[in-house]
Amino acid sequence: MSTDETNSAPADNTETDPPVPVADVAEDEASETSAASDTTASTATDYIEALKQVIDPELMINIVDLGLIYTVEEDEENSRKVNIDMTLTSPACPAGPQLIQQSKMALERLHDVDEAVINMVMSPPWTPERMTDDARDQLGIF
Repeated sequence: MSTDETNSAPADNTETDPPVPVADVAEDEASETSAASDTTASTATDYIEALKQVIDPELMINIVDLGLIYTVEEDEENSRKVNIDMTLTSPACPAGPQLIQQSKMALERLHDVDEAVINMVMSPPWTPERMTDDARDQLGIF
């Protein structure tokens, strides 16, 4: 799995949609804010929304706006499994285990996700440029 900023939305048919940048999914969420019902497949937007519930305990900003999520992909062999590539602001981040566990739990709360696999990647390293403008504003970074 690559570490670029892409994710794949689950398809309504047997083909896979092309990768979508995580930032594009986050921007499109305003038009798709409703959660998936028990009869609809979760989308990339639903995965990102679930991950936005995970808040960094030191910075008090969600992990999506911090730019910690690199990829979100539905597993090719199991549509009920989601694979995530994420990073930390620092390899020695004391909140790392907590963020990983909370990310897994947030995704597995979705009605059609049985398993979320969180892959920790450190390359490319996280930089403040990965944060959204909202996150930068909250931290006073201009």
